[in-house]
Amino acid sequence: MNIIDGRKISRLIHLEIKEKVKELLSKGLDRPGFSVIKVGDDKASTIYLKHKKNSCQEVGFFYEEYCFSNSCSQRNIIKLIHSLNKNPKIHGILVQLPLPSHFSHQDIVESISPYKDVDGFHPYNMGRLIQKNPFLSPCTSRGVMYLINSIFPSIRGKNTVVVGSSNIVGRPMLMELLSSGATVTICHSSTKNLIELLLMADIVVVAIGKAQFIRGSWLKKKSTVIDVGINRSIHGRVEGDVNFLEAIEKVEYITPVPGGVGPMTIAMLLKNIFLAYRTQNNF
Repeated sequence: MNIIDGRKISRLIHLEIKEKVKELLSKGLDRPGFSVIKVGDDKASTIYLKHKKNSCQEVGFFYEEYCFSNSCSQRNIIKLIHSLNKNPKIHGILVQLPLPSHFSHQDIVESISPYKDVDGFHPYNMGRLIQKNPFLSPCTSRGVMYLINSIFPSIRGKNTVVVGSSNIVGRPMLMELLSSGATVTICHSSTKNLIELLLMADIVVVAIGKAQFIRGSWLKKKSTVIDVGINRSIHGRVEGDVNFLEAIEKVEYITPVPGGVGPMTIAMLLKNIFLAYRTQNNF
């Protein structure tokens, strides 16, 4: 059994981008700019934003954060987004999830310029992913592909199963795997033969938000498991969607939680911000 070290791989990406920013500054060019909008006081969101802020500042990006109370109106947030869309110093915009119930996530996403949509959720960017011509791809699914490609030069023809069909992870993950030539099955709450499908899978990506839901006995021997889940146990521990201690007795490769997909999601965000910067500056 081998642990896939997301921290180590993401660190290399951070260093690469940091050097590119140094090169920009040495030429007298502006640094990439990134704006984050947070609505409400969700504790997990606050932690995620801290990681994003630290990573952006580490590589030399300009970072700014707008925080609003739950009572803030959607109209005001969209007005701010439109202002940031027009700001040439800001190259990436992200609205931190979750949003208050009176907000329309779709309206918020569609108000962001697709060229500054560094989360990759705008219909323009999702459409390009479907057409095998990605621009700004969703960060988590792209990060998962980096982890998979760190093991396998090619996954063409491999049986893959994605557990979870959300717009944030499951659906873009399906398209990433398809584009790589894998045979893909996507499972969700209505899937009847989940264990049977998992036992045939060479690669399993799990993103359902249920702590330790996937048991080791459900997995194919010598398979690869990518655990996207981040759950807080009653004891305060961070746990994945896969029962790690059971899985390591059976699989060949597995990501830990924490330290697997999480760091890669932020690394892909940095890559998206830099790509958006390059595109907006025509180089």
